[in-house]
Amino acid sequence: VQLQASGGGLVQAGDSLRLSCLASGRTFSGYTVGWFRQAPGKQREFVAAIRSSGGTTVYTDSVKGRFTISRDNAKNTVYLQMNTLKPADTAVYYCAASRSVIYSSLGSVEAYGNWGQGTLVTVSS
Repeated sequence: VQLQASGGGLVQAGDSLRLSCLASGRTFSGYTVGWFRQAPGKQREFVAAIRSSGGTTVYTDSVKGRFTISRDNAKNTVYLQMNTLKPADTAVYYCAASRSVIYSSLGSVEAYGNWGQGTLVTVSS
């Protein structure tokens, strides 16, 4: 499966953005999808993940209550709604997909074999 992330941009603190991850391939509905981010000079870190059915979602603590991950399998798209953005959220955001990820590895970069190209989110103070 090939992934394309979009929706990034320059916003002010407190604003909202919605990122989209569009996938190619008819079997996208069978993939677990994760969002990760990488700030300048830092390692890529987990943000959120959603199971194939959409019934299970997980978030890193710093975005709980502000970000929501969802998916529309009919549109082959996973979304990341980001509210109350903070300057600390500034990063390149990547979506990634995997056919099989155990629960304990949902936040692991190594668990995902398919990655999109990333979209830049810049939050000014």
